[in-house]
Amino acid sequence: MIEFRNIKLSDKPWIDELLSYNDFRGAEFCFTNLFIWESVFSSKIARYKDFLLLKSGVGDNTKYLIPVGRGDLKEAIDFLQQDAVERGIPLKLIGIPKEKTEEISILFPNSSIQEERNSFDYIYESEKMITLSGKKLQPKRNHLARFKELPGWSYEEISRDNISECVEFNKLWCKETGICGEDPSLESEMCAVGNALANYFELGLKGGLLRLDGKVVAYTVGEKINSDTVIIHIEKAFTGIRGCYQMINREFAERIAADVKYINREDDAGDLGLRQAKMSYYPVFLQEKYSALIK
Repeated sequence: MIEFRNIKLSDKPWIDELLSYNDFRGAEFCFTNLFIWESVFSSKIARYKDFLLLKSGVGDNTKYLIPVGRGDLKEAIDFLQQDAVERGIPLKLIGIPKEKTEEISILFPNSSIQEERNSFDYIYESEKMITLSGKKLQPKRNHLARFKELPGWSYEEISRDNISECVEFNKLWCKETGICGEDPSLESEMCAVGNALANYFELGLKGGLLRLDGKVVAYTVGEKINSDTVIIHIEKAFTGIRGCYQMINREFAERIAADVKYINREDDAGDLGLRQAKMSYYPVFLQEKYSALIK
C-alpha cells in the first residue's frame, strides 16, 4: 500500500509547486484547505513522481483526490487503484474538475462519473464584488450604506497584534448563533477555522477585520489560489448588525482581489440557507466538480 502520512506545514512548498502545474480553481487544490481540514476529513498525503496524492476518510468511506501535478495521469491513477485493491475498497476519485471528466472517461471507459452539486464552488467576478454594481446587487448596496451610517466603524488588516481578537470573536460568534455545539458540520468548520488562525502567518494568509466602537464585529481570511482567482476561506460577522457581512466582504475584496479576475467563495456543502446566500451575490459561474468510480 501507498505510505500515506499526515500533512505538515513543511509540505507547503512542494505541494504548492505541484498544485501550480494544473492551475485549478477548485477549493480542494489549495494547501491551506488540505492542511486545516486534515483532521476533520482524516486526510493523508503521499507523492508519486510529480503528482500529489491525497486520500480521506476511512474504510469503505475512503476517497481519493484526483492526482494533481504533471506527468502520466493514467499511471498515477493506476497507482491509486493498486492501493485501493490492497485496502479492499473501491477507487473513488473526488474533486474532478469538469474539464478533466472527458479525459477520465477516455482513460477509464468503464468508470462511472457523477456530478457532486454540493461541492460546487461559487465563483464571482472580482470587479462586481468590489463595486456591487448593477440592479441585482442593489439590496447589497443598501445594506452597505446602512452599515456606513454607523459611527465609529473601521477596517484593518489582520496582524500579529490583533489576530487574537479574531480567535476571541469566534467564541462570541458561536455564542450569538447558539448552534456551534449542536451542528456537527459547524463544529467541524470551527475546528478548521481554528487551525487556520493558529497557523495564519505560516500559511501566508491574508485577512481583514471590521471594528465598531473598537470591538471586532467581523473578519475574513483568504489568499490567491491560482493565476486568476482569490479564494475566501473564512468570513464571520455578527448577523444582528445590518450590513456587517456585506462590508467585510467588499472591503476585503477591494484589497486582496483588485488585480485578479475571480473570487472563489467555496461551496455550500448542501446547506440550503448557505446556498441561497451565495446565490444572492449572483456568481458568474459555478466551479463544477465530479466524482468517479474507477473500474
